[in-house]
Amino acid sequence: MGVVIVNYRTADLVVDCLRSLEGELSSGDSFRVVVVDNASGDGSLEVLRQAVTEHGWGAWCEVVDAGRNGGFAFGNNVGIRRVLSWDEPADAVHLLNPDTYVRPGAVRALASFLEEHPEAGVVGSGLENPDGTVRRGAFRYPSAASEFEGQLRFGPVSKLLSRWVVAPPAPEGAWRPGWVTGASMMVRREALERVGLFDDSYFLYFEETDLCLRVARAGWEIWQEPASRVVHLVGQSTGVNRKDEKPRPKPAYWYDSRRRYFEKNLGRVHADAVDACRCVAVLLSRVLGVLLGKPGDESITIDGLLAARRRLRGGATGEAAGA
Repeated sequence: MGVVIVNYRTADLVVDCLRSLEGELSSGDSFRVVVVDNASGDGSLEVLRQAVTEHGWGAWCEVVDAGRNGGFAFGNNVGIRRVLSWDEPADAVHLLNPDTYVRPGAVRALASFLEEHPEAGVVGSGLENPDGTVRRGAFRYPSAASEFEGQLRFGPVSKLLSRWVVAPPAPEGAWRPGWVTGASMMVRREALERVGLFDDSYFLYFEETDLCLRVARAGWEIWQEPASRVVHLVGQSTGVNRKDEKPRPKPAYWYDSRRRYFEKNLGRVHADAVDACRCVAVLLSRVLGVLLGKPGDESITIDGLLAARRRLRGGATGEAAGA
């Protein structure tokens, strides 16, 4: 089995993640790790290689220079191709965010799940905060209704559209959501061979949603296995949506990835309808904010949504737009 971690200026976090994986290896699990540095340009490559040498991790961990920052999907693909090129290709690839660390048994729980469920193409971990509280890590696919509800977040509307809420309450035990977050997800090699790797036209965000949808459309099942527990320090690697801060304005690449997902998977007309629903919800949330005396989510703007639509139609990308 192979584990892939993509680093962009988070070398210290990656070292902590590797330290947690070392504990898994010492308990008898067998896997190798590929750390891909996405042209951090801050000395991360040297820090990571030095850490591997100093800690004696070289037998099971290698650090690869991606050569350029082509985005998160691009970096993961560099690592996945490396894993699949091994003399004995891995049966599955475990994708881990740099701002994660695994609880004991987390990797084995995912590998065992795939072994016991041959129909599963992807299985994600149960995510948690450092204090052990649960984080959402499995979701429904986004839609026009979910975009409207997610922006408005108004009780009666949320109740009416409960069937389309992207983050439904998770049941106890393993279950089948639409997609699982790429913070910790294991993908069966056969599924990757059938549908291909990540679509690296996504610079960052929505790439795992797109991959899970392609895997599901190819006939594989998507699962979450909460017995695999992984701590996710949300936002530490991107600076977006940190738990202890007010949500920051979404970067251009978030808007572009979102728009790309809808155009690619639902078509341009449907994507326009989704954008229209979100724009209406943005306006209504502002009105409700004034009436109720509490601001809504101001991290998403109509200008941002429309600009992404123009960029994609003009062939630009989030990276070109300043990511």
